[in-house]
Amino acid sequence: MRAPRKTPTRKIAPDIAARLSHRFSLQMQPDGNIAVFLGDYSVNLGQFSAAAMDRARHLGTGLPLASFAGKSILAREIDALVHRLARKGLLEYRLSSSRNTQDFVIIEPQVPDYWPRRAKLGKRDTVVLSRFAYLRRRGNEMVLESPRAGALFRIGDPAIAATLAALSQPQKIGKLDQKMASSTLHLLELLLDCQILLKLDAKDGQGLRVNEGDGNLVLWDFHDLVFHTRSTEGRQANPVGAAFTYASVVPPSPAVRPPWAGSRVDLRTFSSPAEPNSLLRKLLRERHSTRDFDDKNPVTLGELAQFLDTTARVVSEWKSEPYFEGGSEVAYSARPYPSAGSAYELELYLTVANCDGLARGLYHYDAGSHALVAISASAQQLQALSVAAQFAMDAPGQPQILITIAARFGRVSWKYSSIAYSLILKNVGCLIQTFYLAATDMGLGGCAIGTTNIDLFAKMTELELHIEGPVGQFALGRGKKPEVQR
Repeated sequence: MRAPRKTPTRKIAPDIAARLSHRFSLQMQPDGNIAVFLGDYSVNLGQFSAAAMDRARHLGTGLPLASFAGKSILAREIDALVHRLARKGLLEYRLSSSRNTQDFVIIEPQVPDYWPRRAKLGKRDTVVLSRFAYLRRRGNEMVLESPRAGALFRIGDPAIAATLAALSQPQKIGKLDQKMASSTLHLLELLLDCQILLKLDAKDGQGLRVNEGDGNLVLWDFHDLVFHTRSTEGRQANPVGAAFTYASVVPPSPAVRPPWAGSRVDLRTFSSPAEPNSLLRKLLRERHSTRDFDDKNPVTLGELAQFLDTTARVVSEWKSEPYFEGGSEVAYSARPYPSAGSAYELELYLTVANCDGLARGLYHYDAGSHALVAISASAQQLQALSVAAQFAMDAPGQPQILITIAARFGRVSWKYSSIAYSLILKNVGCLIQTFYLAATDMGLGGCAIGTTNIDLFAKMTELELHIEGPVGQFALGRGKKPEVQR
């Protein structure tokens, strides 16, 4: 989520070391292969020389990045090993202090392609904390993080907190440098690279501007951007989905809430299933999630066109008067599902794997003209998106059509403060129920999916994740009929 800017000069800090995350262990195989283990789970990292295997043992305590920054054969081997570990999310980075042997800061990557780099700071530079940065307690640790950053920072020295507090206001590095150790300056350069810290120009004033170098960030409240990045995959390293984290601590809640004590009005006497048959009631009762699709009899392009026409096509458009003096008219549309403030910020992107009459690929649904527009995406990206959806559904196979629901966030946050993201999620719920009812009516199967990878979607569409990004998914296809037992 970087605004276009001149790339600062970067250098590797000599006091940054890569080390294996404490949950994992390395095992050196007799044939020269190195594997990483977590309980019964293992990943083979490839075959290496005896010298590389000996050096790799230091990854348990920390291997300085500078020690394999050269061009020797051994350095290139270690560099390849460390980067493989990094891409699999198995590494953390230790920033040491010259004052003691304890961990000064531990860097925990949140995205697979993170690599610690220092963005050069000079004595004349003025810096300030990002308005999206926050320091919090996690267990017995203090962590500094931001939804814009590719890593979080585990703080081991209490003095750092005082420096961070001072950076709530713009500070010149020259003045800070007199009060802090060189390792703290290294930390600030790492934070600048992660956009937890901002470098101000003279035109930036006191650094209280809300756009942080990207005009689209003006429309984001702090809590909304945190919620978006921490409740989806792609920009965080926390467990996602049915992890049953607290199952051993708290018993499950009852399926139906225990009734309140008080006088009751029994509504069953007023409900008559014999009174006229309602199609809506029938659809609501029959609606269910389908995870197993009939790939020998896939959904057709005609059925897909009917489904999108029923659920998401623009029905009408109009403009309202300006909301305030000097403002411009605001364009609105109407569609088959409800939307807060008639914003209709949701866009549909279809990953097509098996549809009779439509080629495999990624498409955007143009709701205004009722058309599908092909988007260039690699086969690897399409496969990754479909496999992730299959895993999230716990399904035996990939969906025939995967609908990714993306939001044009500014469409809602331009008008609403504090509640923008929650309104978007409510709109997603309305659209998904509309999908379910239409699929049921057409004899198709569908399944809502609870998570999506916002970073993968951004790479596929080349859209900045804070401008337009995924907020929901829905699998669509023809459900497989249960086999008749003979």
